[in-house]
Amino acid sequence: MAVQVAEGSVPVRLAAVFVPAPVPRQGRVAFWDPEGGSLPSDTTEELTVVRRHGPGVRRGTVPAVSLTVAEALPLLARARRDPAAHPATACWGAAALHALRLVARGRLLPGLSPEGYDAWRAGPLEPDDITHLRAVAAALPYEGHAVPLPGKGPLLLPEPEALVRSFLDAVADTLPRTPAAAHTAGRPFAAHEPQRLPLAHDWAAEVAAGMDAGVRISLRLDLSAYDLFDEGEGARRAGAAVVQVHSLADPTLVVDAAELWAGEADAAFGPRARVDAALAVRRAARVWPPLDRLSEQEAPDVLALSEDELTDLLGVAATRLSAAGVAVHWPRDLAQDLTAAAVVRPAPGSATDGTGFFEGQDLLQFRWQLALGGDPLTEAEMDALAEAHRPVVRLRDRWVLVDPALVRKARKRELGLLDPVDALSVALTGSAEVDGETVEAVPVGALAALRDRLTAGIVPVEPPPGLAARLRDYQLRGLAWLDLMTSLGLGGCLADDMGLGKTVTVIALHLRRSRREPTLVVCPASLLGNWQREITRFAPGVPVRRFHGPERTLDGLDGGFVLTTYGTMRTAAPRLAGQTWGLVVADEAQHVKNPYSATAKALRTIPSPARVALTGTPVENNLSELWALLDWTTPGLLGPLKSFRARHARAVENGEDTQAVERLARLVRPFLLRRKKSDPGIVPELPPKTETDHPVPLTREQAALYEAVVRESMLAIETAEGIARRGMVLKLLGSLKQICDHPVLYLKEDTRTAAGLAVRSGKLALLDELLDTVLAEDGSALVFTQYVGMARLITAHLASRAVPVDLLHGGTPVPERERMVDRFQSGATPVLVLSLKAAGTGLNLTRAGHVIHVDRWWNPAVEEQATDRAYRIGQTQPVQVHRLITEGTVEDRIAEMLEAKRALADAILGSGESALTELTDRELSDLVSLRGTA
Repeated sequence: MAVQVAEGSVPVRLAAVFVPAPVPRQGRVAFWDPEGGSLPSDTTEELTVVRRHGPGVRRGTVPAVSLTVAEALPLLARARRDPAAHPATACWGAAALHALRLVARGRLLPGLSPEGYDAWRAGPLEPDDITHLRAVAAALPYEGHAVPLPGKGPLLLPEPEALVRSFLDAVADTLPRTPAAAHTAGRPFAAHEPQRLPLAHDWAAEVAAGMDAGVRISLRLDLSAYDLFDEGEGARRAGAAVVQVHSLADPTLVVDAAELWAGEADAAFGPRARVDAALAVRRAARVWPPLDRLSEQEAPDVLALSEDELTDLLGVAATRLSAAGVAVHWPRDLAQDLTAAAVVRPAPGSATDGTGFFEGQDLLQFRWQLALGGDPLTEAEMDALAEAHRPVVRLRDRWVLVDPALVRKARKRELGLLDPVDALSVALTGSAEVDGETVEAVPVGALAALRDRLTAGIVPVEPPPGLAARLRDYQLRGLAWLDLMTSLGLGGCLADDMGLGKTVTVIALHLRRSRREPTLVVCPASLLGNWQREITRFAPGVPVRRFHGPERTLDGLDGGFVLTTYGTMRTAAPRLAGQTWGLVVADEAQHVKNPYSATAKALRTIPSPARVALTGTPVENNLSELWALLDWTTPGLLGPLKSFRARHARAVENGEDTQAVERLARLVRPFLLRRKKSDPGIVPELPPKTETDHPVPLTREQAALYEAVVRESMLAIETAEGIARRGMVLKLLGSLKQICDHPVLYLKEDTRTAAGLAVRSGKLALLDELLDTVLAEDGSALVFTQYVGMARLITAHLASRAVPVDLLHGGTPVPERERMVDRFQSGATPVLVLSLKAAGTGLNLTRAGHVIHVDRWWNPAVEEQATDRAYRIGQTQPVQVHRLITEGTVEDRIAEMLEAKRALADAILGSGESALTELTDRELSDLVSLRGTA
């Protein structure tokens, strides 16, 4: 096998072996091929190795690439992460990374080689370092230490642990030899060429003893002399650092250095411990120069500290010393729990129970409050702290470690003023942005009382007089929640699943508020009749008026309800804004999820003391939709959209920050009440629901069209970029879904003249079978599709088979919609075909025992809303949901994705169809390619 060794490349398939030398830095790393492959002759030399030979081994020579330690280090470090690397090379890569970490930590010892040459070596080693060294040695395969020991005796290989230790020393002896080394370590320990130092043997032995005897030091701060006397040049003595000596052999053995100098610890530490400790102090002085004063003492045990030195030691110096193996221990009575929180409090004289909080426009105080052990400091104590220029202060008979950042906060306590809505947002999330940093925020006084009211559990209320309905327990809780929010001058979004009675809950709220001002309800045109019937039924005697059509008027209005559509509201916004309203309700509020749309802008111009949004899907695609709803119900709650996207939405939607999810949940939860049909207490109110996915094969015509469209579209997509590419992806997905429904839909053929509709589409054939079974059992069915063209095709096909059927879509006039609903509910029309977006919300179609989804929508919540036309309060029969999915197509993959997305929808998150435009070409091709089926 020939192995190409290119300059600068990692020979990962070759085995690495370290070959030590008398001077550590002259050791070499050789790369050889255990399989006997050849190497380029101009880069190789012969290497003697021991190789397996039958049941035994034998010595032989092989070609190898030999590198210096400096040359091999980058290759080994990269090979450590390369799955293709030979196991021996990977092990030496692990050793190389550990050697680099030791050097970075300053674990270098000057000394002499056995022959008397200058040599750095790695040390002192901590127990963790030794454990890691042994782990690497244990994993080293024979190819990594296959170079035999010299000599003519028995064939012996070096012990892996000793060889790895030699390699660590070789790295330590190589890296420090830089141009600056002569100025820091002396000329002999800077040169690359070996320097014989015959007069340094005693010194080297002393260093070796001190470094390897197994002791280390730590510093214990003593503040008992703090501020008692001055030292030279007016430098106030702040305290002292007491040297302590630790035994590496016995971690429980710790003494002050004074005991060591007095000879009281010789029995425990051994006779060399004093020298060891003195050398350890000298090493530490390299990291923190004030320790040089200790190294000048005959018995170094106590270092007097100035305030500047104490500040340094309590800050960056402690970190540097710790990295060098010298710990700094604080006094036991030194308090380190001085904290700061941003406190929000109403101005003096504000209400204390949370009521009327938003009635005034008074700004709230926003300031830093410091606390010691959780107990707030007084103004005088904060003043004293603000005047401190020392790292340690005396507060409440305790020494307190002071962070300079806390001193700055004590000096500049006032953070400004907040308006009530911003203050409430801070109170609910428990955090605020201060100078670009997220800090803890604490509400006090009336703001805390308001927060507690909003976050406390909901206590059901009694139904209001005049309500001709029995409210269920969860509806009474919803009424109590809406009453609380509107009474506080706040709005809310009632985000119950469709069919759980949001309409009757709002009617009860109107009666409970008992205001003379009328309630304005804005809803889709298809729901005007439903609202009018529900009000007449549940609140008899309450006037209700439709503000819709050419004869609309508000003249003579006196309380009650006014019903209008989103379209009418948009064109008549100035007229509606001039009327005084007691409550404004936006039903199916997802219609204003785009805050920049003309409809959303018009809705915001209508003033009201209370606003309620009703929707089963507060988020369909992204969190900006949630912002749009809540910024209408409670303006300013979530801040500007741009900052909301930056602080909350991106992190939540991308799953980057679990704290961001919790922070947003705390802020939103009081203003959004979400109940699902699966919740305890609601499930018993509903009959069983069965969901079935029906796999449908493509016809030959569909399969040919599908593959042709994928092939042609992917060629264009792979050469496109930016918005043009996104448009192509969306067009491709739409085309494929149309082909899966019916070729006629994609080819735009005239359904009146197209022949053999049922045999050209597997879905249409299966739909016939399902409906034949439903009609034979005298049942009724709703058939949903997202394409009006497919709805017309289905309707025409069923009519040709003499099946009584109606078609409801976005262009159906309101009176005709109401007649269709009545015909279906009476049983006169057993099959109702509906377009998903136009009829997926608001309608009450409990006659249906079957719901058929001909195609899949990108958001499962939208499909569930459509299903809820039948599966809702008032339904008495089991509901069967049928989803038709073409096998092996994009629909099949989308069905898998929707199951994962359903969990996100439950958490009020989503990504929408547009996310698919960001797939790579390979991912997109995998998504849309037609697969075979078993």
